[in-house]
Amino acid sequence: MQKLINKTAFVTGGSRGIGAAIVKRLALAGAAVAFTYVNGKDKAEALVKELEATGLKATAIKADSAKEGEISLAIEETIGKYGKLDILVNSAGIYIGKPFEQHTLQEYNQVMAVNVRAVVEACLAAAQKMENLGRIITIGSCMAERVPSVQGTLYAMSKSALVGLTKGLARDLGHKGITVNLVQPGPVNTDMNPENGGHADFQRGLMAIPKYGRPEHIADLVAYLADTVAAYTTGSVLTIDGGSNA
Repeated sequence: MQKLINKTAFVTGGSRGIGAAIVKRLALAGAAVAFTYVNGKDKAEALVKELEATGLKATAIKADSAKEGEISLAIEETIGKYGKLDILVNSAGIYIGKPFEQHTLQEYNQVMAVNVRAVVEACLAAAQKMENLGRIITIGSCMAERVPSVQGTLYAMSKSALVGLTKGLARDLGHKGITVNLVQPGPVNTDMNPENGGHADFQRGLMAIPKYGRPEHIADLVAYLADTVAAYTTGSVLTIDGGSNA
């Protein structure tokens, strides 16, 4: 059932992995979906063609979350094409893993630019343009609550910032009926963290259900939060990690 007909969604980092699954899921629910990509032009265009071939609406926009202003321009382009913005999904993110003392401030700035500043930028644009009863959904990480191994300091710090942002925005935008929620995935089988990778067995050992999630698991939760049935859910942090943090 297409519950998001006549809705417009904007997804950052939507050309692959969890982001691509979210784009597909929202489009299947009836939304017109614009999404950003940085380097994966071929994958982005293939995703658009796949969705358009079945009568669904999708647009790929090249925009680098690390560069100030590009996400705002992409949101303006989305509104220019589809007329409005109903759903914002902040999915783009990066991970730089190395011993803490080997990091540079440039790497810190890079992680924070993509994982935090770009999210704030998108939320600012959405708060200014989004109609009442809109939806803001951000993809965080279960590492915001628990860091089970070394070399995750910068990533965990950046993702923990999204908790405060989500709760504050839920208060600030609640009078408009706009909900703001944070989805915190655990290990999900993507090219960033494959289920057959070198750290996969360690991560499975942390889980109550010792198997990697699929991008579709995250996309289904996002689709629920984007729907009218989730109108009373806001300021929430929803962890979906197979029990890694249990």
